[in-house]
This record gives sequence, C-alpha cells and structure tokens, in this order.
Amino acid sequence: MLALALPSAAGFRNGSGSRIAQPPGLGALAHTGPAVTGRLDRLEGGESVPWGTVSLAPRCHPRRQRAPLHGQAVEKKETIPIELHHPLTPLWRWRKATLVVSLALASGLAGCAGPGTAPRSSPSVAAVRPGAAALNLPAAESGVLPWTLANPISREVVLPGASAGELTIAGGVSVSGVSAAGVYTLDTSNGALSRSGALLAPLHDASAAIVNGNPTVFGGGVSSSTTTVQSLSPSLGQASAIGNLPQARSDSAATTIGRTAYVVGGYTGSTFDAAVLATTNGISFRKVANLPVPVRYPAVAALKGNIYVFGGQTANGLAASQIQMVDPTTGVARVVGNMPEPDTGAVAAALGGTIYVAGGNTSAASGTAPISSIWAFNPVSGALLTAGTLRTPVAHAGLAVLGPRAWIIGGETAQGSTANVQMIVPNPKFGSAGQPGAGSPYYGGNLLIADSGSNRLLLLNPQGQVIWHYPSATAPAPPGGFLYPDDAFFANHGTAIVINMESYQEVLMISYPAGKVLWTYGHPGVAGSAPGYLHTPDDAYLLKTGQISVADIGNCRVIILNRNGTIARQMGTPGVCTHQPPRYLGSPNGDTPVPGGGVLVSEINGSWIDEFTSSGTLKWTTHLALSYPSDPQRLGPNRYLIAGYTRPGQIVEFNRQGQILYRYDVTSGPGELNHPSLVEMLPSGVFMLNDDHNDRMLAIDPATGAAVWQYGVTGVAGNTPGLLHDPDGFDFLAANGQTPTHSASG
Repeated sequence: MLALALPSAAGFRNGSGSRIAQPPGLGALAHTGPAVTGRLDRLEGGESVPWGTVSLAPRCHPRRQRAPLHGQAVEKKETIPIELHHPLTPLWRWRKATLVVSLALASGLAGCAGPGTAPRSSPSVAAVRPGAAALNLPAAESGVLPWTLANPISREVVLPGASAGELTIAGGVSVSGVSAAGVYTLDTSNGALSRSGALLAPLHDASAAIVNGNPTVFGGGVSSSTTTVQSLSPSLGQASAIGNLPQARSDSAATTIGRTAYVVGGYTGSTFDAAVLATTNGISFRKVANLPVPVRYPAVAALKGNIYVFGGQTANGLAASQIQMVDPTTGVARVVGNMPEPDTGAVAAALGGTIYVAGGNTSAASGTAPISSIWAFNPVSGALLTAGTLRTPVAHAGLAVLGPRAWIIGGETAQGSTANVQMIVPNPKFGSAGQPGAGSPYYGGNLLIADSGSNRLLLLNPQGQVIWHYPSATAPAPPGGFLYPDDAFFANHGTAIVINMESYQEVLMISYPAGKVLWTYGHPGVAGSAPGYLHTPDDAYLLKTGQISVADIGNCRVIILNRNGTIARQMGTPGVCTHQPPRYLGSPNGDTPVPGGGVLVSEINGSWIDEFTSSGTLKWTTHLALSYPSDPQRLGPNRYLIAGYTRPGQIVEFNRQGQILYRYDVTSGPGELNHPSLVEMLPSGVFMLNDDHNDRMLAIDPATGAAVWQYGVTGVAGNTPGLLHDPDGFDFLAANGQTPTHSASG
C-alpha cells in the first residue's frame, strides 16, 4: 500500500504522530481548460438518432511524484478531480451487464461454489494433466478510449455500476500521491462522470466487490492498513462501516463466485496475509485457504469455481511469477504455473470463459516501467499465452467487467499516473492467443502502406514488422521515378500492386513481391488532359475486366483505361467541375469497384457520392453532410463508409438516401484525426485508416471509439523504423491472396 496519513480526531498524523494537513477527497470538479467538442453518432432502425456531442477534457501530463512510504507525512494538499467534463457520444444503448465482478487490481466471474472446508495449500507447481487437449483461446482486442478522465488516478477500486454501462470508481491516489475519498459514476458509453458519494475517509489500495447488491470496500488505507469494511447502497451516497476484516489488510484484490466475495492477498502493515477470506454479507468472514506464496498487489480472477492468483509482490520485495489456484470448496491452494515474467500490480478479468491478465510491473522497485503485455490463461497447461497489447502500459489500475468487456481505469505509467481509460474484449478475429501476431486487427494477413511523404511502400506483418518495401535494391523505381505514392491496392490475387502517384501524374502496376514494373499510364511530373495524360490521379484499381479505373481529380473525370492505354469509358468532362453526373463531376477523388463491375465515386465539390454501372450509367447519387468526402467504400447493400478529409477528421457510415448511420468525430485528444483520406472496415470488425497529417496508421473499434492499434508516432514524420510521413493509402492482403476490403476489384 502506498502510505498516506489517516484521519483522526486531531486531524491527520504521520507514523510518528506529527500532525499534517488533511488531504481532500475526490471532490473538485471544476473545468480548468478550454472546452473541446465533437460527435460520435449512430443511426439505428433506419431513423436519424442524434446521440449528442462529445467533449474531451485537456489531458494532464504532470510531473511524476513518488508517493510517500509507510509512516511518511503527506505535505501537499491536492484535489484529484476525475470528472469528464465533455463526454463522448454513445454509439448504442448498452445492454445491462450480467456479470458482477470486482475490482481494485483484478476481476472475474464464475459459477457458484459451495461452502469451503479446512484450508490446505501446496507450494509446489501442480502437474499438468497428461494428454490434456490444447485450448484455442481468443486473442484480445485492446484499445484506449478517445476521451480521458480530467485528472490521472491510480490504486482506486472499480465496480460495475447500478445501471447498464456504468462503473463505480472509489478512492485512489492522485498523480502527486494524495489519497481520495470520492465515489464517482462513469458512463462508459460517453465518458460522462459525476460525483455520487464518498467513502468514510480517503484511502487507496483497497479491494471491493458487489455483496448482496451493494458496492463493498474491503480494507485499504493511507499511512497504515485498516480493517474497516465499507458498504454503499446501489445508488451510492455516503459509505457506512458494516464490519471489519479479521485483521488490517491493504494491497489485496477481490473477486466473486456466485453470491460469495473473496478477498485475496494483501499486507497487514507488518506481514503478508496468506489467508483467502470469503464473505456473503461483508460482516462475517471465513478463511477458505492459505496462499502457498503470500503476495500483495496480485491480479485475481475466478473461473469455473476456482480462484486464480497471478504474480504480485512477495515478502522479499520482488515481483512474483507464480500462478496460484484456490479451490474454495475444498480449501486446496497450490501453484499451478508460472507467468512469462515476474509481474506485480497487474489486472485480470474473466471474459467469455477466458482469463486475461494485463499490464503490471516486472519489478517491485520504484520507477519501474509497466509492461504492455496482455496474456490469456490456459487452465489446462497453467500457461499464459500472448494475446495482445495494452495501448497504454499501466500497473496498479482499477478494473471491472461490463458485459463482454473489461474496463481499465487509470493506473501508473512510466511517466506517472494516467487519466486514460482502456478496454479489453476477446476477439477471435484478432487471432488466437499464443500465435504470432495475436492481438493484431489485421491478423491472418499483411498491411500495405503507401507512405507518400517518404516515397515508399511498406508491407507490415501482424506483428508490425516491415517484411517488404518498395523501391529497394532488388526492385528499383521505374525510370521516371517513384514520387508521392498516394494509394496502393493489391491486384491479381495478391501478385500485383496498382499505385497512383497523385502529385507525379502517373499510375503504374508492379509485380509483387518482385517489384517489376508491369504497366504505366501518364507522363511523370507532367499534368494534362490529352490522351496519355493525367491530372492528379487518385485511387487506381484493377477491375475484374483487366481494365484500370482512375479518379482523375484535376480533370474532373473518372476514366476506365484499357491495358493498351486507350480510354474505354469516361464519366465527367475535363474543364467542367460541377455535379451533373455522368456528364460532369465535381473533382472526383474516389472510384472504388463495387459488385457488378461499377464504381463508387466521391466528388469533392459539393460533397456528392455516386454509383455508376459497368457501362457508365448513373445508378444513384446522394449528398452528404461532410465538407470533404474521400474514398467511399461499400459495406453492404445500402451501407457505405467514407473518410472526412478535414481536421478534425471524421469516419462516416451512410446510405443511398444520404442518412448518416454512424459518425466518429473526435475534436481533441489522442482520438482526434487529422485529414484521414481512406478508411476501410477490416474483417476483424474495426476501422483501419490512414491518418495522413498525423503521420500514423490507426485502427478504431466502432463500438467504443477506442484506438486499438497504431503504427507511426502521432505528429512525428520520419522514415526510420516505426515512423511514417504523410501515409496516404493502404490495403489489406489476406493469407489466401484475397483483398476483402475491395473484393469487387480484379
């Protein structure tokens, strides 16, 4: 437990009895920064539903301050407001959570278990059952939400709230090491946070569970551990003391099995408490087992009637690697495996029948940077398998489960406490735990990036490693040069790539992976409208007919080219840039192939979207409430996806009637987009986009708005490993050579 002074009748005193200033609770909610707003809308049932506006409080980057040790005085008073002043708009109504889990550093749920017997423990690693079948555990989709708390927090307790989609946050430590007493309700659908009550006194490093329908907090403390058990009503308010633990305990974790809550691990103030306690009312406790390896700060979750304890800190001050299992019915506790590395202060949750363990520190030493690993636990082998990556590596965060997702609130990073909120959800389309690339949104394929500002193409594997690039020593650029590759799309079952060099007035096709030039059209560096010339060509695709479609922006036309260089069809007329399809087009910048041989066109001028048949006949046209539409994609029979090439940028789903079905429009913070030019829906169910002027590729979960993957450093242009410079296009190549995001192409 981080040590902070407890209140007394004479005020707050340190371990030697000296009076110190009383630290306030989580109370100040005044907004101190400029307001920033945005939208994230979803249309359901064919009706336009405005879900509201999103705003994000300015992110704090305070100087890291070490919390005081036991017995040290807390000299600085600091309020720790975590209210989100500007919530993100919900996408849809959340279903009421059916899981009741906990908490401070761990959470889980399993079936009911009967009363315990005399506790027994074994320090040896249990033998794995011979011939046990391997489990196929889904990888974890993990992301950071586009909104943040107003201020950082760590070592708090988090529980499911009274209403669907809500979390209860209580206590914790500010970035400067001051404990808090506030109780807050966080709406995970939009980030709105409101004060809902208070604990009896400031505390941190407690554990908590829902007991008889009431949020219940076990122990914790400030300068010393406490025995107090506090209860809040479902509507929260002021906590009341309902009982006491058998002895003082902090740094514990709690989980539930059926109607029974269990308190696991922790520190009494002088010894590590090995007793695993069970309670059904928060008043009386019984010991069901002793941990073979007593620990504090463990990650704990329950699965199929058993409690699993991952890592923690041992009495010698080191991070533990043991995985311990407790059977509360029989009282047996034993070591069943080891973590890939020692870990303390991690979080754990049971999701969809699998326990996931995330984050933590590999060392208990002060200042140790947290890890980003997410592991899936195989109870058959006792092994943790790599399942994904936290976007923000944290330790000592709060966690609770709502429905299919675990929500990780705050925590400690290498730079200090964070205000970020993260989520984890099992997603088999992100791969299988233990497999290379598990946790990648494009698992099972490779991602091609047109890095325009660096004049190159990159191909990433699911691990994010560059496995191919063009040009190269073995695949030189064409004679006219390779400048400003704006888009690049695979063709011919992944054996070729069609590239348009928008600012260099040329389209070419190269073989893959050899990089041999197969075909070109245009005059490098020379714009024109005569035969053989282009003016700002965009989005060149190979059609199933073997022809090439090109959106010729500067000539206000879309042309279909034969392989001999002649024009087979043309929509629009050079020199006339207005919306009157098919005769005139207003600067078209997208021409995505659609089923039946037609193309889907976006017009910059006037913000129009058109679909043309294979013969060039207009099928439909609609106007969008989007100032700069870019590169429309077909998602279904009457559902389309498009990027808004502005700052802040947008992701929009719409139908042929021009109704907005979904809108991502975050205007500040890490979720703000800066001129994204292309967005596609990957087979994994997330949006992939090139965020051009932010110099990054980004994947976003449509359900939460969370950023679940990124390549490139936001706002940092470069061509060294891990950096991009104005990426302007991408494509996904599946392992079977298919291109599922534009399956109607050749």
